[in-house]
Amino acid sequence: MRLMIAGGGGFRVPLVYRALCAGPFAGLLGELVLYDVDPGRLGAIGAVLRDMPGPAAGRPAVVVSSELSQALAGTDMVFAAIRPGGTAGRVADERVALNLGLLGQETTGAGGISYALRSIPPMLELARAMRDHCPDAWLINFTNPAGMVTEALVPVLGRRVIGICDSASGLVQRAAKAAGVPLAEGVLDGVGYFGLNHLGWLYRLQVSGKDALPGLLADETRLATFEEGRLFGGPLLQRLGCLPNEYLYYYYETARATAAIRAMGETRGASIHAQQAVLYPRLAGVSGPEGVPGGGAHDGGASGGPAYRLWDAARRSREEGYLAEARGQGEDRDEEDLAGGGYERVALAVMRALAGGGTAQLILNTPNSPVAVPGDADVAVPGLPGDAVVEVPCTVAPDGALPLPQSRPAGQFLTLMRRVKDTERLTIRAAGNGDRGAALQAFAGHPLIGSEDLAAKLLAGYEAAFSGLRGLWRDPV
Repeated sequence: MRLMIAGGGGFRVPLVYRALCAGPFAGLLGELVLYDVDPGRLGAIGAVLRDMPGPAAGRPAVVVSSELSQALAGTDMVFAAIRPGGTAGRVADERVALNLGLLGQETTGAGGISYALRSIPPMLELARAMRDHCPDAWLINFTNPAGMVTEALVPVLGRRVIGICDSASGLVQRAAKAAGVPLAEGVLDGVGYFGLNHLGWLYRLQVSGKDALPGLLADETRLATFEEGRLFGGPLLQRLGCLPNEYLYYYYETARATAAIRAMGETRGASIHAQQAVLYPRLAGVSGPEGVPGGGAHDGGASGGPAYRLWDAARRSREEGYLAEARGQGEDRDEEDLAGGGYERVALAVMRALAGGGTAQLILNTPNSPVAVPGDADVAVPGLPGDAVVEVPCTVAPDGALPLPQSRPAGQFLTLMRRVKDTERLTIRAAGNGDRGAALQAFAGHPLIGSEDLAAKLLAGYEAAFSGLRGLWRDPV
């Protein structure tokens, strides 16, 4: 099997390769193609892969390419994890909103809309290129905002695009462990979860006919053993009667989250941008014979070669800062959450199931109805349109991801999902059709913004930050 990663110079690519070299996904792949528009980043990540710990024998062959048609030819699967504008773009996504007193976060609120306006157009180009060069290939989308991007691509690729995120899966696994009912990987029988990407709730954790979730929500000691339990606290969780995805902290504690980000002095994006500005040149400088990064694949031993060690130290530092604004002062992340290994396991489990390696149940982003129709019939999440991309448990088999029916969300959950879905669809229209008016409506209608005046200021700020954004609109501004 041939896998192409669009965004092959991305920081988290070594996590995918590491999972392909050992463990349950070893031997799944014959060739890995890294495609990126930045040859320097490709070379740096190539150095990390060649310095990966463990024996060189049995690893997938790695090919690097900056030519899209060449990278796609003969490809069976495409993983997409691109970041138009780079980490500097993320800094602007956060800072423009913060300067107006709004939440500054990468995928949530104003920053998520700005990010989508940049990421959807090149992802549409990728999808159209796949249709031309590898029409039978599957696209597994990591590109954020994952739900919006996936929905934008469904008209081009149909069911052959699936969005992934490890946040929901991680919540389910942590909750099940805390409740004393750990789940086997790839099995979600009895799990009830509904939502959109970065906006979902675990509402049932049923094992052997008994729902373990109410007992967990009532047990402060058990809640304190995992991140979401500590993040939201027992009183709120008991009122909700469910466990929210960690990103809902930005909705339930907007003022506190915004104040914490401002108090940190440096946004999460600025921290990552500074880290990568130093890291990538250092990785590119770790070269072996004849300038080949890492000197070719080798037996790296337990700790790997120098490029891998540099990358892994940066990865751990990055994980330590994840959602720092939502944790108490001095509170560290759990050691198992620092180990890495989340979204790539989800992606590879999807790939294996699509390739005929057995069915798997996973929480994914996919159209609400198996036939992706606008109406409400045969939907996984009642109350949302059939063609809306939702994040729900799915059964994955060679013919795709089948969303599993969920309970109808209670009023407060459904109301929030509908409001956010409306802004997502306006954003998709703005990015896909060059409709500036739709972009203004998206900003104004988002529940974390809710103001036409702020919407105009946000869009003007992002247009000033991103020179290409004005060129997106059909009508000159």
